[in-house]
Amino acid sequence: MTQNQPYRLLKRHGEFELRDYPAGMQIETEVSGDFINAGSIGFRPLVNFISGNNRARQAIAMTAPVIQESVNTTRHKVRFVMPEEMDESNTPSPADSKVVVVRVPAHLAAARKFGGSWNKEKFEREGTKLLEEVTQAGLIPQGNLYWSRFDPPWKPGFLKHNEVLIRVKKAG
Repeated sequence: MTQNQPYRLLKRHGEFELRDYPAGMQIETEVSGDFINAGSIGFRPLVNFISGNNRARQAIAMTAPVIQESVNTTRHKVRFVMPEEMDESNTPSPADSKVVVVRVPAHLAAARKFGGSWNKEKFEREGTKLLEEVTQAGLIPQGNLYWSRFDPPWKPGFLKHNEVLIRVKKAG
């Protein structure tokens, strides 16, 4: 069974959840292209890393979600969450210069769940709703929206679980 990124649910606010994420390790690659194809382009070097294309030649279990964040309209970061037991001391160094290991600090995030196949229009619509709800709840958005996908590409769209998230801080 695939390990999911851990978090603690703090509160449900209408259609979104306020979550507390612990610090953790991720691997990341930045790719050029359009929003839809970025996930596929970024997936290959990351899956190669967890398949053993790293300096330790260590295979690492696949986790969920796969995270995608747009830097701008043509640059996107794609990330894999490392298993919970991995930290700076036991996460291998990348063998591919396109992959970097990132320690993500503990943070609060607002998450809005939705189903179905994903496309840029759906992401933008769900992201707009999340930002409106976050502001109405008195939280302050931090950084960019990002997208989390939990299912393999062959799973039928109507069964897929997706989320749009944004880091937040409490007002005051």
